[in-house]
Amino acid sequence: MAEEVVLLDLGVSPFGQRCRIALAEKGVAYEYKEQDLDNKSPLLLQANPVHKKIPVLIHDGKPVCESVIIVQYIDEVWSDGAPLLPADPYARAQARFWGDFIDKKSSAFCSFSMDQIYEYGTRLWKLKGEAHQVAKKEFIEILKVLEAELGDKKYFGGDAFGYVDIALVPFCSWFYTFETCGGFSVEAEAPKLVAWGKRCLERESVSKAFYDPVKVYEILKQVYGFE
Repeated sequence: MAEEVVLLDLGVSPFGQRCRIALAEKGVAYEYKEQDLDNKSPLLLQANPVHKKIPVLIHDGKPVCESVIIVQYIDEVWSDGAPLLPADPYARAQARFWGDFIDKKSSAFCSFSMDQIYEYGTRLWKLKGEAHQVAKKEFIEILKVLEAELGDKKYFGGDAFGYVDIALVPFCSWFYTFETCGGFSVEAEAPKLVAWGKRCLERESVSKAFYDPVKVYEILKQVYGFE
C-alpha cells in the first residue's frame, strides 16, 4: 500500500523550501497543499494546533511540525537515499548546532512566524536611523560567522550536500531584499557564502524549490509596505 505524504506549505516560505529540498533529495513523492496564512485551513489548524503555522508534513495521517524537525524526520524515515545528517555522532551534533544557529538568527530576519536569519533581516526594513545601522551590522556579522564555518569547503558538511545546507540555502532567495533594504552587498561581505549558494542552486532539488528573489522582494514590499 502506497504511503500518503502531504506537505502543507507556502511557496515563498524558506522554511517550507527546506522540506521540499529534503523530500526531493530523498526522492519522496508527496502532495503539495498551498496554504493561505490569512485564512488558515481546518487541515492546518488540526495538523498544527499549537503554532498554527507552516510547514507541516503529514505522513500516513500523522503530522510533523517545524522545518528542521521535518528535515530530520525525512532523513530518518527515508533512510535509503543519501543521508542528510552525518553518521558520526559528533559531526551530527555539530550539524544540528549550526541548523539551530541558523534558526535562531533567521527568526530575526522575517515574520510569518518564521525563524533568527529571519528576525534580523526584517529589522532591515522595520527600523530606521541608528537602529537600522545596528541591525545591518548584526546581520552582516551573522553572515560572516556562517562564512567562517563554511570556510573553503564545498558544502557545510564537506563534499556532501546535507542538513546545514538545506537549513540555510532557502534564505539566499531573500538576500536581494536584505541588500535592497539594508544598502549593502551580501557578495561583498561574504563572497564564499554567495559562491556556496550558487553551487547549491546547481542541484535540481534546490533550483526547483528556490523562490525568485525579485518576487520575494515584491511580496514582502506588499506585505510590509516598505519602499
